[in-house]
Amino acid sequence: MTPLFYYSLLSLTFIITIKILLKIQSRRLKNLPPGPPTIPIIGNLHLLKHPIHRTITTLSQKYGDLISLWFGSRLVVVVSSPSLVQECFTKNDIILANRPKFITGKYIFYDYTTLGSASYGDHWRNLRRITTLDVLSNNRLNSFLGVRSDEVNRLVQKLLKDVTSGGDNFTNVDLRPRLTEMTFNAMMRMISGKRYYGDDGDVTDVEEAKQFREIISEIMSLLGANNKGDFLPLLRFFDLDNLEKRCKRIAKRADAFLEGLIEEHRSGNHSSDGNTMIDNLLKLGELQPEYYSNHVIKGLIQVIKCSTFS
Repeated sequence: MTPLFYYSLLSLTFIITIKILLKIQSRRLKNLPPGPPTIPIIGNLHLLKHPIHRTITTLSQKYGDLISLWFGSRLVVVVSSPSLVQECFTKNDIILANRPKFITGKYIFYDYTTLGSASYGDHWRNLRRITTLDVLSNNRLNSFLGVRSDEVNRLVQKLLKDVTSGGDNFTNVDLRPRLTEMTFNAMMRMISGKRYYGDDGDVTDVEEAKQFREIISEIMSLLGANNKGDFLPLLRFFDLDNLEKRCKRIAKRADAFLEGLIEEHRSGNHSSDGNTMIDNLLKLGELQPEYYSNHVIKGLIQVIKCSTFS
């Protein structure tokens, strides 16, 4: 076959694909709020300019408080009215409960089975029950008051040391890394009884702390990355930015790390007082193993870690 035949076949395939996409999109737009005209494949992505909030404001002024935008193949409904926002989270909260399925949810959040990525249903309701009653209840949080107080005292002592090191001169102190260290250490002490941030003498295990910080740094960079394949599915086949490979790699490392923490607490080979979140969930798992499996516990830890950092 000649190259001309291949080029003709490719062009015909492209034209047919465009027509199918236009037909599907035109059907979708029938019952949706008004919005700007779309371009095949990319939708309204060409309209997004920095700063994004001003672009959205301009579009809302033209099309109303409720508008539809297409970010590639993803439908985005923008709500600009407080009363409509309230209605979305009260009358229509179940309808709008599902989350978009991004690549990070597939690999990092256990194939969309964690609280922040699962679709609304029995599994999601069970995760919410566990989080509300067993993880973030007032009694559980109050039991960790000593941990939080200790981390705040450590922060104050470090700030005092930073300030006094300059003698009589003023000393500039960057609070962001200090507050991040305090927040993460408090969170991980509540989860596993371990400190992972600070000087080597302050952390529980230097090598384990280093591994934890690397995993967190990589996960957060991926969560904040702009994965074009999430909006333009055809690009998933090429993985131009290697995001999918990175997600697979870090998900495997994070899962092994969390599995190690759980098995350490299950075997009793740890230095905590037995009042950690992992200890509590493992005890509940002895009574209801179908609800408190390792998979569920790891997913809860992953969500809490990422929520704390973001």
